[in-house]
Amino acid sequence: MVFSDKVQAIMGKVEQKISGAIQQVDQLIDPNQWKVVAAFQKHRVSDYHFNSSTGYGYNDRGREVLDLVYADVFGAEAALVRPHFASGTHTISTALFGVLRPGDELLYITGTPYDTLHKVIGEPQDGKGSLQDWGVHYAEVALLEDGLPDWINIQKSITSQTKVIGIQRSRGYEWRASFTVAQIAEMVQFVKEINPALIVFVDNCYGEFTELLEPTQVDVDLMAGSLIKNPGGGIAESGGYIAGKHKYVELAAFRLTAPGIGGDVGAMMGATHKMFQGLFLAPHMVGQALKGSIFAAAMFEELGFATQPSWEESRSDLIQAIRFTSADHLIAFVQGVQKASAVDAHVVPEPWDMPGYEHPVIMAAGTFIQGGSLELSADAPIREPYIAYMQGGLTYSHAKLGVIYAIEHLIAKGHL
Repeated sequence: MVFSDKVQAIMGKVEQKISGAIQQVDQLIDPNQWKVVAAFQKHRVSDYHFNSSTGYGYNDRGREVLDLVYADVFGAEAALVRPHFASGTHTISTALFGVLRPGDELLYITGTPYDTLHKVIGEPQDGKGSLQDWGVHYAEVALLEDGLPDWINIQKSITSQTKVIGIQRSRGYEWRASFTVAQIAEMVQFVKEINPALIVFVDNCYGEFTELLEPTQVDVDLMAGSLIKNPGGGIAESGGYIAGKHKYVELAAFRLTAPGIGGDVGAMMGATHKMFQGLFLAPHMVGQALKGSIFAAAMFEELGFATQPSWEESRSDLIQAIRFTSADHLIAFVQGVQKASAVDAHVVPEPWDMPGYEHPVIMAAGTFIQGGSLELSADAPIREPYIAYMQGGLTYSHAKLGVIYAIEHLIAKGHL
């Protein structure tokens, strides 16, 4: 592949500059890989656990052991890992509906959650089966201008009705840093000093294996994530996980299937093998994606763009945010990332009204798994400020290629 002299010059400079940050990621991969292997060994994972089940799926030992392995990896009492979760939003919704009841309040303390959760929260009596339609109250506390929690207003907002505290670890579609596990631990301690009975829930999407600890290891009661993101390792074809305290995971399982049935049923439909293997691969694959995000930040900073986080900052999710000056500028970037795909590189993405989103969204998604955002991808709502969110790359080399193609496309379109 032949790249312009301008891009090659910047790339050489950037790769020298970020070498220390890349080495730090390598040092993260080993302990995360080893704890996954230790969990597999503890529960004596064998090839017969990869067998599929049919019908009710009673006594599916592979499914049962997969739950135990996930619980151990995340330092949780229990886990529910299923291909039946259609998305991260579905998984989060199942967890929240599992533990909330009419008259309870859900209080998000990290500002407005990700766009697709707005419909899950809903409006009072919206007739759509949202949380508020079922009589669950909702409130949120905006973050301070520096992106940190507003401790004063959090304390004021917690009432006798408040049952669940919601925390979104990732930046979502916001221009802020993602929250570290240490920061989440501080939030947990703060709210539990006010009321120890509060259930702390974390949306952990994009965060798994980006640090040495997971939120459930710092007293988070319940968390959820998607298998077509980090923990699926790029090969799990669908699904999600819920992990945390046993009683809350059980309530979520009753919501997924039916009360009294919970996690004891559910044919795995041939998904178990890839879910096990995806978890095994996940620490390495996440490391590759993190390296790609560091490279992307450094390259675009060299070109004068604002990025969040910068290449030097520590990371606790996969997402690299880059700010552009116009909708056309933003669209050209996303289209450039698509050009680097191994799948559907010939397709030109355009903004469209995606289900669950409030603004048109453009997505570069030339992926083997539809929507698989551990793979090289980028997306953006078409609204001001014009921010693109790049994530993934199953190999560092592919992530780098995505950045290079995006820059070359911006140059070809006259934006650089």
